[in-house]
Amino acid sequence: MYLIRRYLCPLSNKAKLLKITCSSGCLRFSTSAKMSKKFKNARRIEGLDSNMWVEFSKLASDPSVLNLGQDLPDIPPPIYIKEELAKASTIDEMNQYTRSFGHPSLVEALSSLYEKIYDKPIDPNLETIVTVGAYGSIYNAIQGLVNEKEEVIIIEPFFDCYDPMIKMAGAIPVYIPLRYKPTKGNEWSSAAWILDLKELESKFNSKTKLLIINTPQNPTGKIFSREELKGVANLCIKHDIICISDEVYEWLVYTGNKHIKIATLPGMWERTITVGSAGKTFSVTGWKLGWSIGPRSLIKQMQTVQQNSIFTCATPLQEALARAFQIDIKRMNDPECYFYSLARELEVKRDRMIQLLRSIGLKPIVPEGGYFIIADVSALNVGLSDRKKNEAYDYKFVMWMIKNKKLLAIPVTKFCNVYRKDFEKYVRFCFIKQDSTLDAFEKIIKNWNK
Repeated sequence: MYLIRRYLCPLSNKAKLLKITCSSGCLRFSTSAKMSKKFKNARRIEGLDSNMWVEFSKLASDPSVLNLGQDLPDIPPPIYIKEELAKASTIDEMNQYTRSFGHPSLVEALSSLYEKIYDKPIDPNLETIVTVGAYGSIYNAIQGLVNEKEEVIIIEPFFDCYDPMIKMAGAIPVYIPLRYKPTKGNEWSSAAWILDLKELESKFNSKTKLLIINTPQNPTGKIFSREELKGVANLCIKHDIICISDEVYEWLVYTGNKHIKIATLPGMWERTITVGSAGKTFSVTGWKLGWSIGPRSLIKQMQTVQQNSIFTCATPLQEALARAFQIDIKRMNDPECYFYSLARELEVKRDRMIQLLRSIGLKPIVPEGGYFIIADVSALNVGLSDRKKNEAYDYKFVMWMIKNKKLLAIPVTKFCNVYRKDFEKYVRFCFIKQDSTLDAFEKIIKNWNK
């Protein structure tokens, strides 16, 4: 039996046909009305639906492709952090909610560690926050501190989440590039990429609210010099803005280099949020734990965002991380402390990958820190005749390399916006890999020209 009636559609204020179908005692409704406009996405995510990690994770899922693009460590984490997680999970109270802004033992451990580095007391409850990865820290900071139409300065190339997070807050990203300005002896070092302070100052205005700096930097591996950091600090103070310092690779610093925290410079503690990561510190990226250290006036705003969004992070993971920190804090003067031993292990892998890349004519940039190498691939003269008009050279090269060499890297233009042309001949390789993975890479390299 069918009953046809006209009704007034409350969504469009127009009359539509409604058919009620009776079948086995069930009512089914159908209408010719189009999907309501209210079902569309919120404006704050307009244009942000694409994500390079979704795209490249799909490409990497092919088991025949060697993934040296994503920062997925396949070296084992330290044994004691895994053992501490196993122990923590057997304690009933550790399988329940914990404090929203950070498990008590973890914020105590973070306070204990960073008091040594900052040479000042750090309140574990008011000047730290534990988040869902460094992503969570940056998101909380931007959401808690930046208003619509305000401006946030970011340095290209930048970690890809900065740009969409700023836009989701209704704010405006302002871009400034690293400039390649080599001096004698550092032509193929990440130190040759310089932040021009005069150019940076031109980006400031009355709408500027915040600046994000990443050191050691992803993807270039650059460690910002003390002189550069002083220049950035002076501009932040002069224009009275906040600084987010993304320092997730703080321990991955190679011979002859030193990482300096901008928050330790005069006048910067009170205006800086410093971001860290368990995934990068202990090679446990799947734990998705990060943290921020900073003055209570800024951390408070991040806590407000967190308590009204994800609320808290996984308790047993936080407890295990706290215990791992306690182990390494006690042996910070010991070269076997994981903070230092991982960098020594990776430096060997870095140098091996550099030599392999050079052997086929690529021009790698030797990173001062982090666990990525960007390499100039233009010298290979790979013919990419099917390249689309708006398709960056590095992206097309990576697609060619996946297809023809079964090797995946990340195009550096994926970390850019305005200044893509400056970086489109570079691709990023990850070297936090087991020797067996690097052996597979070497095999591909040795057969490259066959």
